[in-house]
Amino acid sequence: MLIGLQNVTFEFGARVIVQDATWHINPGERIGLIGYNGTGKSTLFKVLVGEYTPSKGSVEKGRETTIGYLHQDLLSFDTNDSILEVALSAFEKVKSIEKEIEEITAQLETDSSDELLLLYSEKLHDLEVAGGYEIEYKTEEVLHGLGFSDKDIKRPYKEFSGGWRMRVLLAKMILQQPDVLLLDEPTNHLDLPSIEWLEKYLMFYKGSVVIVSHDKFFLNRMVNKIVELYQQELHIYSGNYEFYEQEKAVRIELQQKAYENQQDYIRQQERFVERFKAKASKAAAAQSIVKRLDKIERIEQTEIERPNIKINFRIDKQPGKIISELKNVSKRFGEIEILNNASIEINRGDKIALVGANGKGKSTVLRIVSGTENITGERVAGHNVEESFYAQHQLEALNISNTILEEMQLCGSNKTDLELRSLLGCFLFSGDDADKKIRVLSGGEKARVALAKVIAGKSNFLLLDEPTNHLDMHSVELLAEALNKYEGSYLLVSHDRYFISMAANKIWEIEDGIIKEFKGTYAEWVQWKEREANNLKSQGVKVKAEIQNPKATSEKQEARNVVNEKQENKNEASKEIQKLQRSLEKIEADINVQNLKKQEIENELGNPDNYANQAKFQTLESNYNTVKLELSTLNKKYEEVFEKLCNMQ
Repeated sequence: MLIGLQNVTFEFGARVIVQDATWHINPGERIGLIGYNGTGKSTLFKVLVGEYTPSKGSVEKGRETTIGYLHQDLLSFDTNDSILEVALSAFEKVKSIEKEIEEITAQLETDSSDELLLLYSEKLHDLEVAGGYEIEYKTEEVLHGLGFSDKDIKRPYKEFSGGWRMRVLLAKMILQQPDVLLLDEPTNHLDLPSIEWLEKYLMFYKGSVVIVSHDKFFLNRMVNKIVELYQQELHIYSGNYEFYEQEKAVRIELQQKAYENQQDYIRQQERFVERFKAKASKAAAAQSIVKRLDKIERIEQTEIERPNIKINFRIDKQPGKIISELKNVSKRFGEIEILNNASIEINRGDKIALVGANGKGKSTVLRIVSGTENITGERVAGHNVEESFYAQHQLEALNISNTILEEMQLCGSNKTDLELRSLLGCFLFSGDDADKKIRVLSGGEKARVALAKVIAGKSNFLLLDEPTNHLDMHSVELLAEALNKYEGSYLLVSHDRYFISMAANKIWEIEDGIIKEFKGTYAEWVQWKEREANNLKSQGVKVKAEIQNPKATSEKQEARNVVNEKQENKNEASKEIQKLQRSLEKIEADINVQNLKKQEIENELGNPDNYANQAKFQTLESNYNTVKLELSTLNKKYEEVFEKLCNMQ
């Protein structure tokens, strides 16, 4: 066991988070910690890391166990250092050794004693053992995986927004390689390519990982155990999220049957007592039954964890066939091109998910479609289209003096207060929560109010920018179901793959300044992308654009063209393989040369006489570091070429 809870009870004020909970995190486990918003998942993390002390029980932790904890509070950190330097601070031991080497180097300018030279040599060895010559390469690799460009990694940390800062801190935590990683909603600030990279990275992570997430796809691919925080208890399931859903349904059914059987038994016994308690001959038996019923451990009835209130949309007007159209639209911010002469059309009934990496301009496209962004080209709005736009910036439009209910009354839905309160329940505002003032709400709560206002309106076209960011899984499902039944059209941006797969019948992707449309579901789009990638890999060259030859009318000519193209692709692939093989042979030769140089310098460094001559020693040391750096570069290049060659063959 690395860390765990032993019979822990923790109360937050008057509220009990967990009661008599036992949970052990073992090496190699991938755990999803789930529960509805507000049940205390993040609080439980803070109990594990020692920020909160349990009122009963103990937190057990191995003496050598190291923990990495990613959470929102980390965003209070600020610095002028570049994001590369922030991420490199993960290597505390290496940084400490480098500082010692700098201090010894300064001393060597005035003191060239054997003791100091020997210490210098030992520290260089320590630096090599600690991987000091590879940390920058590793750090850049992780930052690139999380979506940062070469230009970005040199920029100051303070220039980045909260979401990008969280990525830097995630990179630092990954590089620290703690025994246990506690990740609180790690995908909230990631785009789809970065989520996919993180999945692949964590699958091979040597330590244990505990994840709080509302992303079903992420949990299904990442975890082998689910721990559910429900009704102040921890319920453990050995499997991914899909297994948890199936197993929980079975458990609930069994518990309900056991409850019903016990209730039947209790009713029978109580009827016997009621009938015979007054008869002298049966009084003793009746009394015995009463005592037995008092001692029986009652089975609790399974309750609906949260009422499945349906979100209902109302539409006043039926729009025309075309909802919105972009004609030859171009948009750029300085040197960054978003669209270049792009044309696309949204038709009535389209339910579109706009996907892709951050920085591609997804939110910009939403604003272009809504008519709030200056463009070159033409945007044409459809007939009778009534539009609602949900985005994070709309939080500022909420009146902070209103209660949540009063704010909802302004959305023009004509719903009764009871209907509005029911709708707010879907967005995690139950009971008296609806009477809270907007000013006391957190950013996430304000976002949910703004989304509820959009849902309650009578628009026939919705623009939704990350609508699931502040919802738990149950609410995401309710929203997806409601959108499926919605009779209008919508264009949404989301990184939640489960939500996209449930809500979209078309996929848009921005690529090379144009919007590419795929007519089908998210799952079909993923399969299509995988087929395209496999085709490219098998051919070893980029697929050429299809060229239509109007003169080639006969079937024979068409067949000949196909054969010729395949042969041409095969020849090009063969040439590329030969080129890579020659490149590999040259790199191997260069590596052998550098290894010989390294061996010669090591022999020189093994000669004590060379330490007496400071100038000669410094030259040897400089040459040694140069050779090692060259070897590292060559080995990296060898791996890249070798991987390309494997893919080609």
